Amino acid sequence: MIRMFVRHTVRDYRAWRKAYDAFGKEQERMGVRHQAVFRSVINPNDITVSHDFQNLRLARAFVRSRELREAMQDAGVRSRPSIWFVKEV
Repeated sequence: MIRMFVRHTVRDYRAWRKAYDAFGKEQERMGVRHQAVFRSVINPNDITVSHDFQNLRLARAFVRSRELREAMQDAGVRSRPSIWFVKEV
């Protein structure tokens, strides 16, 4: 299993969350097996999301997808996302 973390700042958490939840079926279609959302305790618009994938190929394809870029833009993502991949050892 590969876990991908994405951190970015959004304009408005509630609007972002509504768009994020609406994108759930698309996430599943692109291989997301599990996801979780975290908010900074200092800045509630500073979001970190984790997504689990079967392999790195699926995770990278998800990151490169046009659908994800459009969804992030529509959801009000303001900053360039920081993305990293990990696996449990």
